[in-house]
Amino acid sequence: MTLASSTPLARALLGLLLTGLCACTAKATPVCSYSVLATYPHDPQAFTEGLFFADGVLYESTGQKGQSRVYTRTLESTTPIREGQVDPTFFGEGSVAWGDQIISLTWRDGLGYRWDRKTLKPITLFPFSGEGWGMTIHDGTIYQSDGSANLILRDPATFKRTGTIAVTDAGEPVPMLNELEWIDGEIWANVWMTDRIARIDPASGAVKSWVDLSGLAAKSGARTSDDVLNGIAYDAARKRIFVTGKDWDKLYQITPKCS
Repeated sequence: MTLASSTPLARALLGLLLTGLCACTAKATPVCSYSVLATYPHDPQAFTEGLFFADGVLYESTGQKGQSRVYTRTLESTTPIREGQVDPTFFGEGSVAWGDQIISLTWRDGLGYRWDRKTLKPITLFPFSGEGWGMTIHDGTIYQSDGSANLILRDPATFKRTGTIAVTDAGEPVPMLNELEWIDGEIWANVWMTDRIARIDPASGAVKSWVDLSGLAAKSGARTSDDVLNGIAYDAARKRIFVTGKDWDKLYQITPKCS
């Protein structure tokens, strides 16, 4: 029997059968465990929203009204080298380095900051639409999360939207994307309120694998349900990956273990 000669009912049944066969043979997205290579201190009062490694130091941006800031620190000490205070009425979010600036967002205040990279003194505020969550940057493009299953592409000079990436796992949307980091051709993304990091193909938006960091929060002084995994930084020169969480007392250098 051919599809051309079959009845509509037969064609529908054949379609369902083929769909079922595809679903049965589809491979699950790999889930990687991890090894901790080194442990460093982290400020237990830093509600981490953005984290990246540049200029030989960590840059971190934090949230909570009245406590939001952008600062730099060494791996070995939580004492800021330099810091900039966000307006106390704002809730700070993710951050990236671009040229001689640090760009950081606020959550629902509709404004972002441009900071002088050397001094962390504020240069200007700029408006943007939607919620601000995490950010990373690669090759002149900012990738921004807003809590949805989409990543927004932006021009760092103007912060205008230039595109969107829909992130999926086995064809299903992955919502609650949060803090982001570009690592060797992949976008790593914390998924809010989970212990997992998605490793995303920026060309397709597909999750290539997951890194399950279960157990780290319990070792890091997490006290409330808000104290979740959030913060990924990459030292590209030495191929080091760092992770932490909101109000954690530790920052970890990790490596994924994928079978």
